[in-house]
Amino acid sequence: MKIGLFVPCYVNAIYPDVGIATYKLLDYLGLDVCYPVNQTCCGQPMANAGFEKEALELAMKFEKIFNQYDYIVAPSASCTAFVKYNYPSVIEDDNLPETSGKIYDVCEFIHDVVKPSKLPGRFPHKVSVHNSCHGVRELQLSSASELNIVRYSKIKNLLSMIEGIEIFEPAKVDECCGFGGMFAIEEPDVSVCMGEDKLGNHVATGAEYITGADSSCLMHLQGIAARKKSPIKFIHVVQILASGL
Repeated sequence: MKIGLFVPCYVNAIYPDVGIATYKLLDYLGLDVCYPVNQTCCGQPMANAGFEKEALELAMKFEKIFNQYDYIVAPSASCTAFVKYNYPSVIEDDNLPETSGKIYDVCEFIHDVVKPSKLPGRFPHKVSVHNSCHGVRELQLSSASELNIVRYSKIKNLLSMIEGIEIFEPAKVDECCGFGGMFAIEEPDVSVCMGEDKLGNHVATGAEYITGADSSCLMHLQGIAARKKSPIKFIHVVQILASGL
């Protein structure tokens, strides 16, 4: 299978190590991974701000670059969900988009498609898993707490393969952290209050690190932690999974 690696713009600009870890992990798993160097933003910021038409050119470029691959894999639940669920309304073409049916968050892809029996990582630390809204309610990386179903977490399943790790989850396990992209800009006071509550729940687990599938949520919480001078650290889940490489 041919894998097109999509590294969202904010990951590329602020957290490049997350993109590198994703490539290393997919390569370790024996996959044919290609990083198209002419890729750019998927268009989510424009569409989330109410300007879907302005996102069309970026969506069409994404389609042109990535539709040649069997799978598209990204270290971002929110960008993955945008391409998967919003591209059909942005592009409005009966024959497109092809990429919506091919894109996976990296955790989703490894758990559901690759299905490894072991991973190489060693991470002897306590971690608290942050379940982002897009990951839970659009990509089903974990079960939503409001549903009367058996609890599951694909992220926890993957992390459990890592040597030495201790895994925790906060109270109100899938409550929003308050980031929400444009929400944090339009409602900053509410966003910060939500983030402070969420950070407090993570800290209460006694974890050394907060981890998750969305660097955007982690960035929001990290900013609040820095202002509060909290010693808790932050790491994307794929960096833990690739820690032995």
